[in-house]
Amino acid sequence: MKNRDTKLQMQTIKRVLRGLASYKKWLVLTLLLAVVTVALTLYIPILTGRAIDRIQGAGMVDFSAVSRILLTVGISAAVTALAQWIMSALHNKIAFEVVVDIRNRAIERIEHLPLAYLDSHPAGDTVSRMISDADQLADGLLLGFTQLFTGVLTILGTLGFMLSIHPGITLVVLLMTPLSLFAAAFIAKRTYSLFRIQAETRAQQTALINETIPNQKIVQAFGHEADTMNEFDEVNQRLADASCRATFNSSLTNPVTRFINALVYAAVGLTGALAAIRGTVSVGELSCFLSYANQYTKPFNEISSVVTELQNALACADRIFALIDEPAEVPDDADAVILQNAKGAVEFRDISFSYVPDQKLISHCSVSVKPGQRVAIVGPTGCGKTTLINLIMRFYDVTGGAVEIDGTDLRHITRESLRQSIGMVLQETWLKNATVRDNIRMGKPDADEAEIITAAKAANAHSFIKRLPQGYDTIISDKSGALSQGQRQLLCIARLMLSLPPMLILDEATSSIDTRTEQKIQAAFQKMMQGRTSFIVAHRLSTIREADLILVMRDGQIIEQGNHASLLKQNGFYASLVKAAAPN
Repeated sequence: MKNRDTKLQMQTIKRVLRGLASYKKWLVLTLLLAVVTVALTLYIPILTGRAIDRIQGAGMVDFSAVSRILLTVGISAAVTALAQWIMSALHNKIAFEVVVDIRNRAIERIEHLPLAYLDSHPAGDTVSRMISDADQLADGLLLGFTQLFTGVLTILGTLGFMLSIHPGITLVVLLMTPLSLFAAAFIAKRTYSLFRIQAETRAQQTALINETIPNQKIVQAFGHEADTMNEFDEVNQRLADASCRATFNSSLTNPVTRFINALVYAAVGLTGALAAIRGTVSVGELSCFLSYANQYTKPFNEISSVVTELQNALACADRIFALIDEPAEVPDDADAVILQNAKGAVEFRDISFSYVPDQKLISHCSVSVKPGQRVAIVGPTGCGKTTLINLIMRFYDVTGGAVEIDGTDLRHITRESLRQSIGMVLQETWLKNATVRDNIRMGKPDADEAEIITAAKAANAHSFIKRLPQGYDTIISDKSGALSQGQRQLLCIARLMLSLPPMLILDEATSSIDTRTEQKIQAAFQKMMQGRTSFIVAHRLSTIREADLILVMRDGQIIEQGNHASLLKQNGFYASLVKAAAPN
């Protein structure tokens, strides 16, 4: 397990470094600024030591030399502060640009992921990867850039200056340095897996919150508050435990290295004092050496903090990269055709399909739909009605047989042209956070105001839209409390009526609309469906009586097909559905 974590960590580090490759110029500039900062910071103790050596006793102070030295110290400090400010600004730019790039890649991958992935992964987990994990990565990169560069350079620069002053005392420092490095490395190895568990538990918490808050009405309606609280308390406690373990183990690094650094400082002070007694170093040089000893050990503390943050950042980066690496949906064939002016002939040729390999859903199903036909799909819940629609839209690919439109296998048609040729209104409505106008013209972005209003009137949505605070300019969203479920569905119907593609799919399109409005919508649908191949999924038999072809499904199979009258004569499963729906 440890070997796997180490290998995974190294792969993640390499990918993060590759992400920094496009910022080479900025990185080189920050490195140069780090060199300037460290050099001037280390030069100031030398100046201080020289000033001390100019003070030999009462009445024996070279004020002229001390003044010049103090002026040089002030200028050095000012230049150091400016260089640090510029370097920090560049670090911020690089870190956040990298995170922006990663988020763009992640959202691009989400847009091309197969529905099978999105159906099998909680939305909250994906959101957590995009937001929380990306923020953690940014924090780790910022801390790494700011302290890692300067820390390493400070260590190297301090060693160089100490060697120039007294190699013997420097040897004492070098002999004690591995203790600090060993302690930091020993603790860091144990933190990566703990931070990974923390990130995964945080994602579970986000998924639970994302699931619960939008559905609070359902939770309260079924008196599920206590159970929801218990479930949240459990995952919240697991997150607290995981965070405490990760933080406790990582926080050991700083005090351990500080203790070792204190030993180094004491050793330098003792050996330096002995050297001063022997006259091999001056008092000013000793004070300079003590300052260097402190500056030499300080970066180890900072680097240990960086390592801790990087463990967390790498664990989060690994989760983001796992999302980016998810296989995209099967791309269009190189020779895929563009579906233009579709006539609407749909053929199911001995198709088979299952969401889970060992659980069959549709098996050896064949149907032929002529252009312009209205096809109704009926059957009990879970029989495969919506699955059939998903196959037509190619949200999923058949596992056997073929679905053809106008004689061409869907797998040889570009997805974009296929979906532009089919309009959908689903039972589950979706509205984006935008104006009413923008939501209606989603399928036809270049539509003018007159076309939008005509579509809204056809969908019986114009009257309630005008009553909204800003009419068609009112900002709405999918969870907007200003609109009822029926009003949201009317907007989705208006969206379809505006684009009017050659084929239509109505999956419980009027399920949230009252009977009177439904009658008006059905009249509009009848007009809209003239000459268009239409697939209608509905539980209300009143919406499918006029269909040219009714497909009766049960257990993934089409067990009956025909029009309303012919199916009643068969006195089979469809007839039993009609009788069950009839009022007593």
